Amino acid sequence: MLPAYIKPFSYQIPWKASSVHAGDHQGMQRGLGVEYKGNTSLLDYPDPRRMDLRQTLRDPYEQVQVRLFHQDSITPVYAVCDLSSSMQYKGARRKMELVQEVAASVAYSVSEENDVFSLIGYDQHVLDDYVLPLSYQVHEALERIDAFTRIETLGRGSTGILEVAPFLSQNRGLVFWISDFHMPFDTIIQAMNMFSRHQVVPVVLWEEEEYRRLPRFGLGTMLDPETGRDRTIFFRESVRAKFIAAFEQRRAALEDLFLAFESPPHFISGVFEAEAMTHYFEKYLT
Repeated sequence: MLPAYIKPFSYQIPWKASSVHAGDHQGMQRGLGVEYKGNTSLLDYPDPRRMDLRQTLRDPYEQVQVRLFHQDSITPVYAVCDLSSSMQYKGARRKMELVQEVAASVAYSVSEENDVFSLIGYDQHVLDDYVLPLSYQVHEALERIDAFTRIETLGRGSTGILEVAPFLSQNRGLVFWISDFHMPFDTIIQAMNMFSRHQVVPVVLWEEEEYRRLPRFGLGTMLDPETGRDRTIFFRESVRAKFIAAFEQRRAALEDLFLAFESPPHFISGVFEAEAMTHYFEKYLT
């Protein structure tokens, strides 16, 4: 029985898959698809089921002609999960629970589309316990994803994203990068350059309590989970307004950064909605 937090969604890819394996996406390989590719002689492609009588009669060399079609193919899909300590933040719920929910929904949606799925988790480094190669079998991936909420370590950064690229295939794939992206912009830019072969979907996990539900007046303690350090701040309306403005500016900067790589970000605050993810693909990747 599937966990209740798995919410499947629909997705598509805006390119022709290069895999030789049959699937549900438009492909580059010739085969038993529905997209017409052209004609060739029966000698070059001996499949009499595709015989084209009209072109055969027109052929000046009197060769039997057959129709060629593009085969529908599979595409590789990855869930690249930020498991650094900033995911320990808890507002209405822990961010790690949201990472788990999104990653599991990606894995199950991929299995429904008959594509191949890979899981890659990282903090300061890529985490071997949370890496699974491309496969049709998602059950083991769901077991690993289910273990995300048992991660409780602090003081772990997110530089491991720069080690992820070698775990991706040479064939173009769909990469769901799931993170709060509370990392230096230079790191994000470097990672996006390393992922340039692939279509990246940045899934940005933010909690409004991080910046909108701060104290209006009085002392408050801010904890940086990636360093384990806390800082006491005397809040007043002007300080609170600066926090809100800083987050809003960062959101706008993230949008501009990802759009420069033709990878519009998908922001999630608190609750993952499958319909919103489906709408993302309908809006940006059709």
